[in-house]
Amino acid sequence: MLGASLAGVLALGTGAIVVTIGAVGPGEPDAPGASPLARSSPLAPSPDESMSAPAPDEDMVPPSPDSSDAADDAEADGQGDDADGGSDGGGGERPGPVSGDFFADPNAQVRQWIADNEGDGRQRLIAERIASQPQGVWVTDAESVTAKVRDTTSAAEATGEVPILVSYLLPNRDCGGASAGGAPDLDSYDAWMADFAAGLGGGPVVVILEPDSIALSDCLSEAQRDARFAALSRAAATIHEANPRARVYFDGGHSNWHSPADMASWLAAAGVLENGDGIATNISNFRTTGHEATYARAVLAELGDPGLGAVIDTSRNGNGPLGDEWCDPGGRRLGQTPTTETGDPAIDAYLWIKPPGEADGCAATAGTFSPDLAFELAGGN
Repeated sequence: MLGASLAGVLALGTGAIVVTIGAVGPGEPDAPGASPLARSSPLAPSPDESMSAPAPDEDMVPPSPDSSDAADDAEADGQGDDADGGSDGGGGERPGPVSGDFFADPNAQVRQWIADNEGDGRQRLIAERIASQPQGVWVTDAESVTAKVRDTTSAAEATGEVPILVSYLLPNRDCGGASAGGAPDLDSYDAWMADFAAGLGGGPVVVILEPDSIALSDCLSEAQRDARFAALSRAAATIHEANPRARVYFDGGHSNWHSPADMASWLAAAGVLENGDGIATNISNFRTTGHEATYARAVLAELGDPGLGAVIDTSRNGNGPLGDEWCDPGGRRLGQTPTTETGDPAIDAYLWIKPPGEADGCAATAGTFSPDLAFELAGGN
């Protein structure tokens, strides 16, 4: 286990921004979306991302989700107040503490829509509730990946902020679902990851490593799964070798998918104990923060390394799931705004990894921004 808790690495302010890098990001139509195998069952996740902007006017817009609710839920489950940094693992020394805010991607789809639609009646609420918040920046391009990553990390370093990148180019990444695609083979993926890592620079950075790559691996044969897990371990090692201050979170599924014991077994096989800093859960899904925190703690307990932590995607879980619907379900709301103040030593941060308003593949093409979805999530209807 390589990193201290994210609470010790990042002091996330109100205006902080999260950047996610994956096979598909803002503006990329093949961003994580509906996966039949993962989401046709109530046990599977759905993908998504977000951004940052000014605080809402309480007289004009509905109240935003209260960040204290999730922390209260966590404390009710018996958690402590602060993360302690954990212990060293086999992969090397942890990144040192970092102060500052998350970096906001000025090119995120929601911000582009805001800039292009000044007269739209939905614009103000979306700007205040969604564009104002930190979100993940997905890196999914097969070409020019070093330049894209470097542009993000350099801009973040110039402002003294911390980028959060989501890598998403693993072969057969969505098992043929709406976000199908990725590198043609694992050798190509290894080369792509080396290029990805070459752009990381030397500053603090958070990487969400390949959403769905572990929880959705049950569509693979045993040999294919073993090869994928070895590639994930190599990827995390490559990232840490390029930037020892990077924190890498492996795919942790979500609370209504696999058992904590099964997920921990797969995570260990994928190298999280040697080369990871923790797990990321609920990516692009709608499970409640309380359920996810309980689940994440159980997975971490199974792994048995107190230095590992978890981050939870709270972008769209404000009122939980709609039954078994996973693909752009109606009536959902924004969840806990991004923060490292979780009140739980096991949970490093609540993040908006999936940008709110980017479709799963039912309301619009997977990964494209839908103002209707964004407006509804923000409480506009």
